[in-house]
Amino acid sequence: MSIRPFTLATLTSALLAASGSAMATNGYFAHGYGVKSQGMAGVGYALPQDALAAATNPAGTARIGNRLDVGLTVFKPDRQSEIEGNVLGPGFSADGDFDGNDTDLFYIPEFGYSRELDERLSVGLAVYGNGGMNTDYNDNPYAAYGSSGSAGVDLAQVFVTPSLAFKLTEAHAFGIGINYAYQRFEAKGLQAFEGLSGSPANVTNNGHDDSDGWGLRLGWNGQLSDSLTAGIAWSSKINTTRFKDYEGLFAHAGSFDIPENYGIGLAWQATPQLTLAADVQEIRYGQIDSVANPLSLLTPGNPLGGNNGAGFGWDDITVYKLAASYQLNPQLTLRGGVSHAEQPVPSDQTFFNILAPGVVQDHLSLGATYAVSANGEISLAYTHAFSETVNGHDSIPQNFGGGEANLKMSEDILGVAYGWKF
Repeated sequence: MSIRPFTLATLTSALLAASGSAMATNGYFAHGYGVKSQGMAGVGYALPQDALAAATNPAGTARIGNRLDVGLTVFKPDRQSEIEGNVLGPGFSADGDFDGNDTDLFYIPEFGYSRELDERLSVGLAVYGNGGMNTDYNDNPYAAYGSSGSAGVDLAQVFVTPSLAFKLTEAHAFGIGINYAYQRFEAKGLQAFEGLSGSPANVTNNGHDDSDGWGLRLGWNGQLSDSLTAGIAWSSKINTTRFKDYEGLFAHAGSFDIPENYGIGLAWQATPQLTLAADVQEIRYGQIDSVANPLSLLTPGNPLGGNNGAGFGWDDITVYKLAASYQLNPQLTLRGGVSHAEQPVPSDQTFFNILAPGVVQDHLSLGATYAVSANGEISLAYTHAFSETVNGHDSIPQNFGGGEANLKMSEDILGVAYGWKF
């Protein structure tokens, strides 16, 4: 792994140790950053609410004042898969139902700090789980093909985003954030694919490997009228160092970069108590070969881990979010929201995505903040990602016995945070 500052290495490693592994909801990105945002289905481009604002739009750092926010999210995904219609020989197939929940709870901490330096300039720091993916099959779905032991993958990504925001006028603020990304990965139980790799010793069961990289996030937040605010933000693709222990699994000898993403949002102060907000976000999974390359590339002349190696076949997705907050009284604010994401996993790519069934699309979120003092507040958020099924269509190659792989997933997410104003 590349050399990086000791403070960043210590901070990100500690966060990963505390969280175990994160598993996110819009593909493998988190549906929202900060518990207040989570309670509104992840909106945040135009509506900064706490010191995690820079994780979505760094211009929001100019709007939230001096504060410190610390939170914890408990994540419970339900991952299921099925193989049907498979024929490996007379009376022999890989058919069966498989439960990927041998590890079922994940704990994801977050931290945010913001400070106004003067009337125009503000700085912030956000530390958070950007996303990840985990499956843990005690009953190996690939056992019939020669794999052994339990199977699954474990991907976790942590971002550290220092930000700087500048108010050009009272109505318009611009922000810049530097994304430092640290990620780790493990695969197990994939021995069946070793013979299809250019580096068979670096496909599976090599423990956790890690990588890191740097990227840029830019944003604008503008008050279009007394009641209407808009926000736009863009986050660059992050070219990370390779997972060398898995150079026989991922394309380009272990490359697993983090895709570009961007979005736009509006927030409308409908009444003094009621705020309505909406975001549209684009996540460009298709620009990352190890994520986007289809399984059909897996041919004798094009092995796993090669420059054009097969991946998970994911598509770019657009995410739509709509939410509201209502200040019931000076102490209590209530929140709610819904979101819908396009499906990243095509029906002909489900066989390899038994390992990464990030198929959920629809979320319902509820949240609240209670002011316990003039300077302190506690926030809660609950999100349910509704069960989604992707049935395979021409999904299992004939050299693996044909048939279909079907994926099913749902999630429950509970977040709690405490914020200090100073």
